[in-house]
Amino acid sequence: MRAWEMERQLMDSAMPRVLEEEEQSWDIISELEEQADSYTRLLWDSRVPGSGAPERLMIAAVQAVENRGMRVEGAEELIEKGLRALEEDDMPTLHSVTAKIMYAVNNAKNDESSSYWKYKIYNTWEEYEQDVEFQPKRQYNIHDEDFKQKIRAGWVAQIIGGAMGTALEGYITANLRKAFGEIRDYVRKPNTLNDDITYELAFLKAFEEKGYDVTAEDIALQWVALIPFGWSAEDIALKNLRSGIFPPQSGIHQNPFYEWIGAQMRGAICGMVAPGDPREAARLAFIDGTISHGNNGIIGEVFNALLVSLAFVETDIKKILEMSMDMLPKESEYYSVIKFAYESCRVSSDWEEAWHICERRFERYNWVHAYPNAAAEVVALWFGNGDFDDTMHIIAMEGQDVDCNAAQIMTALGIIGGMESIPKRWMEPIGDKLYTYVRTMKEMTIEELVDWTVDSVRKMG
Repeated sequence: MRAWEMERQLMDSAMPRVLEEEEQSWDIISELEEQADSYTRLLWDSRVPGSGAPERLMIAAVQAVENRGMRVEGAEELIEKGLRALEEDDMPTLHSVTAKIMYAVNNAKNDESSSYWKYKIYNTWEEYEQDVEFQPKRQYNIHDEDFKQKIRAGWVAQIIGGAMGTALEGYITANLRKAFGEIRDYVRKPNTLNDDITYELAFLKAFEEKGYDVTAEDIALQWVALIPFGWSAEDIALKNLRSGIFPPQSGIHQNPFYEWIGAQMRGAICGMVAPGDPREAARLAFIDGTISHGNNGIIGEVFNALLVSLAFVETDIKKILEMSMDMLPKESEYYSVIKFAYESCRVSSDWEEAWHICERRFERYNWVHAYPNAAAEVVALWFGNGDFDDTMHIIAMEGQDVDCNAAQIMTALGIIGGMESIPKRWMEPIGDKLYTYVRTMKEMTIEELVDWTVDSVRKMG
């Protein structure tokens, strides 16, 4: 039956009647108004669920667009007006100003004096691949028991890193030290709820069905099916997808946050399904990244995928770091960030000296942006030198988006060292339960996740 026929049939069968007064419900309008007001307030003033860190997403949107080499004077002029409206609970004005700022950032013009435009923009995998020489695929037996053990250690380490970091994200080193001293353990009873693993589970679901032929659209449809809400870049991407705007446009359409950390925080799964094959890990990460990000935001996901893929076939984390860095396009701004952090490590006597250099260099970027967090990963990997405890200590003390950073780099360390490298005090509070907000996967065991990952790779490999 055609769509018009369905609608005509519905209308033909509808019989008019006079509704009783109690049936004439307009309550939904009040509910929708309250939802709209609450969401807009959150854009101006919210707290990170896991750590309580303050966020002001509307101001951060202006910051993010300026970081991408755009002129933001018009948008900046509106910020004070929006803050006053929020303070006075003047919702008509707050909605109006919010719309004006979004219009300004979505229509911002290039600032030709910005250093951003000195670097090459990478919009497609083909452009990326053309500028990079990948390490050759290494032989690795995915049917050997060693593969399952490495996957188990990788997932456990990732979940531990995320659980530790969720309580710390959104703060700077100095304030973390004032609050907690030297962080060498969970600062509270850990839980596994965060938004990092959410998108990796959606990727794995698509990969289970399509394998290495998986497309960005396949993964995106799993987002829509499984993920009820997002934040910043992912929130906008989900709205785009639900409106029928598919990758790669879903990642960049009216999305000021597309070079933030949201893609970088999910690269590990792409490395896990491509053990010892950095080119394939990078390709899958680029495909996945286009759903919600663009350019340097996507390259951030590639970087973490490379680290994890190489962890199956190399044991020296500094070598893995250097090899991964060498497979980033040298003309990208993202490479310049990794290179800067790497050189800062080489000239510094300890992690704090290197991190202080990076903190100053990237102070103009939001703590959710890919750049300061990529630098934090490099410093922690370099000075952690493969030790689980030392790396966790450094990545925690650096602050920024701690759960995203810890989850990704600890996956690589877990794969390298195996379960025996993970101290029991990190594992025991987690146990074997994984709790998420993913539809159909709100509670599972870590062992089920391990089996799912291993079986999917073996079936497709």
